[in-house]
Amino acid sequence: MQNYDSFLAEVLIPEETLKERVRELGEEISRDYAGNNILAICILRGGVMFLTDLIREISVPVAIDFMGVSSYGVGSRVSEGQVRLTLDLTTSIANKHVLIVEDIIDSGNTLNSVVELLLTRNPASLNIVTLLNKYSRREVDVPIKYCGFDIPDKFVFGYGLDMDEYYRNLPFIGVVDLEKYEAEI
Repeated sequence: MQNYDSFLAEVLIPEETLKERVRELGEEISRDYAGNNILAICILRGGVMFLTDLIREISVPVAIDFMGVSSYGVGSRVSEGQVRLTLDLTTSIANKHVLIVEDIIDSGNTLNSVVELLLTRNPASLNIVTLLNKYSRREVDVPIKYCGFDIPDKFVFGYGLDMDEYYRNLPFIGVVDLEKYEAEI
């Protein structure tokens, strides 16, 4: 696996900008949920870094759980449209204030399926926070309450988002030069 420098087209969102926006989101969520507890549900795997940084910035009590959901085939960079639940919650969400934590929303199909499933479990409330919103690719409207950044239709990686399962550990959001990446693999 090569170093990311060879296929990094640009740093779209630098580390300090990410930190500042996550802090702002945490403050906004804390105000909105004042007097309540939150169950933050992280959509794996990409949302993990965002979740851990975000909950440190939330001042109300937060419990966490995880869901694994996939609409991509192995090695694919394009959604197949078929949503599969790969890991379900271990916690009941009935009568709880649920906050879905997502790394990126593009077509909206996967998250729409998650929302439909979770609403059948009778939460007290259900809201979505996403780090990245790629609205230009939206096929299904999803009710995003909190959004970190609106981004253009570019293939991004870093800060939890992967490039063939690697580079999630980068502290920034970068844009992939797919021609350079594919030439090297």
